[in-house]
Amino acid sequence: MIDENINKYLDYLKYERKLSINTYESYRYNLIKISEFFNNEKLTNLTEDDLRTFLYQTKEVSKTKAHYLTVLKSFYDYLVDNNIITSNPASSIKSPKIEKELPKFLTEREVDDLLNIKLTKPIDYRNKAMLELLYATGMRISELLNLTLSNYNEEDATVKVMGKGSKERIIPLSEITIKYLNVYINEYRHFILKDKISNYLFVNYNGNRMSRQGFFKILKNLCDECGIKKEISPHTLRHSFATHLLNNGADLRIIQELLGHENIETTEIYSHLSNEKLKEDYTKHPHYEE
Repeated sequence: MIDENINKYLDYLKYERKLSINTYESYRYNLIKISEFFNNEKLTNLTEDDLRTFLYQTKEVSKTKAHYLTVLKSFYDYLVDNNIITSNPASSIKSPKIEKELPKFLTEREVDDLLNIKLTKPIDYRNKAMLELLYATGMRISELLNLTLSNYNEEDATVKVMGKGSKERIIPLSEITIKYLNVYINEYRHFILKDKISNYLFVNYNGNRMSRQGFFKILKNLCDECGIKKEISPHTLRHSFATHLLNNGADLRIIQELLGHENIETTEIYSHLSNEKLKEDYTKHPHYEE
């Protein structure tokens, strides 16, 4: 049973702070995990030493531990503000140092293998169109799944994307992407919808927008079918898009604009990937080793 104070805090996040469903669920999940670690003891009874013990003993990477600490500090701040406790036991705990991880991406050959989908059923054409569009634009999975038919402009060969902070951007499309989008939209989308109506571009057999979970399942199955052993997510295709552009000579500022990054520093992570690839390729030089 969840602590009543956790429930009050979660209601506060949902109804007052109006956090996105994904952020809300991550906070909820973290609090439940912490509570389970202490055998469902009330979190109001925990001390700073208890919290340090949890962070030390939990078998998670530094980034996850840092998120646990963020959630704990926010939770206890809420309790202090509402006079449930007098002080925040997590306030003086420093966040663990997070090593900057290079994003995982697929090689160009792996992307070709992934996109080589056997097209037999209507959903195969939908999956082909989704993956071609995702790789061709580097958009986020949430942006892809929120696309409507009106976002696609065949005449201009562009797609209009609503990014973070409701910032709109226009992304050009390749001929092959347009080809498979048109085949899906004009010939197969209505088979999936049957007699249902939807404005969303990518739909399932219930007539609803394709879900994140549904897309992830499709991606995993396709990876299994083509022999890709890497642990990948929809975001891996975004990283692959940016990395392959950079490796083929694209300007970092253009990649920033296409990805919808507000700051160039966010995009510069792909320069590190490119440097790593350069080092890897250099080891193939015949005089690299004596």
